[in-house]
Amino acid sequence: MARPAILVLGENSIETAERIRSALGEADIFGLQSRVEKADIPFSDFGGALRDLYEAGRPIIAICAAGIVIRALARLLEDKRAEPPVLAVAEDGSAVVPLLGGLSGVNDLARRIAAAFNVVPAITTTGELRFGTNLLHPPAGYTLANPEAGKKFISDLLSGEKVRLVGDAPWISNARLPFDPDATLTITVTDESREPEADELLYLVSTGHKRGRLAVIGLGPGDPLLMPPAVRQELQRAEDILGYETYVRMAGPFRPDQVQHMTDNREEMHRARHAFELAASGRSVAMVSSGDPGIFAMAAAVLEALHESGDPAWHGVELVILPGISAAMAAAARIGAPLGHDFCILSLSDNLKPWSVIEQRLDLAARADFAMAFYNPISKARPWQLGQALDIIRRYREPQTPVVLGRDVGRPGEKVSATSLGELTPDQVDMRTVVIIGSSTTQRFGRNDGSEWVYTPRWYGEGRPTS
Repeated sequence: MARPAILVLGENSIETAERIRSALGEADIFGLQSRVEKADIPFSDFGGALRDLYEAGRPIIAICAAGIVIRALARLLEDKRAEPPVLAVAEDGSAVVPLLGGLSGVNDLARRIAAAFNVVPAITTTGELRFGTNLLHPPAGYTLANPEAGKKFISDLLSGEKVRLVGDAPWISNARLPFDPDATLTITVTDESREPEADELLYLVSTGHKRGRLAVIGLGPGDPLLMPPAVRQELQRAEDILGYETYVRMAGPFRPDQVQHMTDNREEMHRARHAFELAASGRSVAMVSSGDPGIFAMAAAVLEALHESGDPAWHGVELVILPGISAAMAAAARIGAPLGHDFCILSLSDNLKPWSVIEQRLDLAARADFAMAFYNPISKARPWQLGQALDIIRRYREPQTPVVLGRDVGRPGEKVSATSLGELTPDQVDMRTVVIIGSSTTQRFGRNDGSEWVYTPRWYGEGRPTS
């Protein structure tokens, strides 16, 4: 289970929140900015904070009325099996109400919290109350292979059907289930992975070694609001976080038990191999990149390391790659839609490819009239390259061609502006700037606030719509 989040709306709830944290062993206390001074993490919008935590898969304990929580989360309630635990707790701890997450342990969480206040949790799950166990949320070491069959199975039990148990599991055999060796319904406990049969709940028993997981994630451009919920969830579950120091710090804050491995930005293959070594030992690992991990970032290095390795333990790791918003997309969205038609993305760094190849690609892309986004456009070690790149493009583009400069998009000091190809000079750009060069159809026009919109139409040439 991910680290729980306790939300408080007033200073009077802090004592209750601290008591809950003590009972759970770990949790973050989120406090409403204008009313709570002693919280770990401030928020300004209760509904927004609640929805972000829900989408990140974090258990939520809201010290407030249940109705406020229900209304805030109503639009997100689609898949019952994907719900994290959500509870409402009275300000004085006199009521503990599990609301969502019956399949992810909300009732167990409610009992732990209620015990801290010596009250009875308001559990209303009929099957759990009657049978003394939650068949849809097995204890550690057991996995329900077919949770989609659980609703009908339990409904049949509640309607009077009997059940037989095949295998050994004290948490099931000691429950108040209506056992009958001749029953049609079957609960099977086994370490053999197979397809469940009709009228069967199949529980797989862990054989010991935990399968490791390596998640290669994109943090987006830097603004936490632009970080995908799935990425936040991976950061919460990770035991080890690897990446370039700047990006690891951007991904925080972290729990005391999470290990941070920060390396130089040029040590990609070493970092990728280290990640597989950790994951192959059974650990949950997050490899962080800014932007999108598949665009000039760590996903390619991770796959290259795996491709080159013959270690079966590495190939047995659960590998997932989660996308993020890349700098070009973020900068484009801030100023309109300059990448609205065919475009290409080019890195002007010659650290990993010869400059002659970059020149050739620039020439071909300019001839083909692509809009272009430049990453790594200039640095202290190669201040001349952007100028040469612009010289190539100016052979094929008019001086009035719109250009977008996006610096530190999504971070403090963000600046996005429009200029033209004729006016652009290398001293307007640094390594933290993404440069977008328009095509022959790209347009710019003024906004009411004095800034500009830039866009490239979806049509091209004779493809322009007639109406």
